Amino acid sequence: MKILLVYPEFPDTFWSFKHALKFIRKKAGAPPLGLLTVAAMLPAEWEKRLVDLNVSSLTNEDLAWADYVFISAMIVQRESARAVIHRCKSASVQVVAGGPLFTMEHEQFPDVDHFVLNEAEETLAPFVRDLLAGQARRVYSSEEFPDIHQTPIPLWELADLRHYETISIQFSRGCPFNCDFCNVTALLGHRPRTKTAAQIIAELNTIYALGWRKSIFFVDDNFIGNKKQIKTELLPALIEWRKGKTGMPFSTEASINLADDPQLMQLMVEAGFDTIFVGIETPNVDSLTECSKSQNKGRDLVESVKQLQRAGLQVQGGFIVGFDNDSPSIFQQQIDFIQKSGIVTAMVGLLQAPLGTRLYERMQKEGRLVKEFSGDNVDGSTNIIPKMGLEPLREGYRKVLHHLYAPKFYYERVLTFLREYQPHRIRAQWDPQYILALWRSIYELGIRGVERAHYWRLFFWTLFRRPRLFPLAITFAIYGFHFRQVAELHVG
Repeated sequence: MKILLVYPEFPDTFWSFKHALKFIRKKAGAPPLGLLTVAAMLPAEWEKRLVDLNVSSLTNEDLAWADYVFISAMIVQRESARAVIHRCKSASVQVVAGGPLFTMEHEQFPDVDHFVLNEAEETLAPFVRDLLAGQARRVYSSEEFPDIHQTPIPLWELADLRHYETISIQFSRGCPFNCDFCNVTALLGHRPRTKTAAQIIAELNTIYALGWRKSIFFVDDNFIGNKKQIKTELLPALIEWRKGKTGMPFSTEASINLADDPQLMQLMVEAGFDTIFVGIETPNVDSLTECSKSQNKGRDLVESVKQLQRAGLQVQGGFIVGFDNDSPSIFQQQIDFIQKSGIVTAMVGLLQAPLGTRLYERMQKEGRLVKEFSGDNVDGSTNIIPKMGLEPLREGYRKVLHHLYAPKFYYERVLTFLREYQPHRIRAQWDPQYILALWRSIYELGIRGVERAHYWRLFFWTLFRRPRLFPLAITFAIYGFHFRQVAELHVG
């Protein structure tokens, strides 16, 4: 059996980093973790190839070779997925689809031959068994949340890792919280299910043996969902594993209550974590109540961010405008909060209601759903009718993005962060790739760019005041270039 695994293309989004990756001659952020894990679950004797449309094209020769095309996608990849399916049908190749997009919307894809939905540990084996018996059904789904102790190491060797800037791995699935706009619990449940520390170490050893020394992103929706296990098992194992090794800094996603646990922060930093994404959402307490974001309430959110930064963790933040309890003042509140906190990578989007969430159900009952969910956090779209009115919301949103990513305010935010940040270790970035990025940034940002005055101020301030953070400062300057391109694309 010949299996072609195809990963659709991402549009130009906040997290694509397409404009930043050009500075280091990389094509995509990370190879497709889900598809490569599925590949490892398929019979070993089957031939497998990967085509990631973010780094290469799908050729007629690829399709002629394949017996089946396996496709997995997130919602933001919807249009590219449709195009792939059309190509496959035109070439008379059967399509097997899974992943979040198809789990939530499989009825929208009539040309797909077989759907393997939900988590592959539950649904893939029955499909393979039936396929070999010549009696495969069209839809395989499950309401069970499987034990992931037997999940295999992804087949990283199928990907050309030279094209990527990071690699994703997964320790846990599920989240203990119940934010009403988030579909994580609908897809993966409330009880965090984890791999063993030995599994993670085996995955890291495999990646390290391939020569990978750059960053590793733990894709867990809430890495600290099971604090006891990561404190007593995983983090000590990671600390031990890291001894004598170079490179491979870790990043992940975690809830803001991480700031309440100094021991946990210290263990994470010692294990090699230097960046976390936190869903802060809003400084408006009434809106936090509205969306059941209880973990963010009853605290000084700015101070919590500062505690994480002082512990040695860069904080990337997710923010939302358009809650029912938001007034027109929310836009300036968000701007003030983000600037004061020094969150350089601040993703601000309009409130959207994904299928399967409590928010979706409420909006449906109130007759406030207007179109399909785009899956893009910063494209300026929403699938709900906001209480403040759509045009005031969009105008306020434009104000937020224009302010946050205007060179003057963006570079001020970088300096605010660099003054606060106390890194445990510095990423080894004085390599040919970094030198290339530095010279390109000097030319594109320091000579040609509209931000050149702010660039040189950051350049020399960091070089003389905090020289150990100079590579990070240049990285942030490049990120800012990407963020401005995305903001201009979506909101003008």
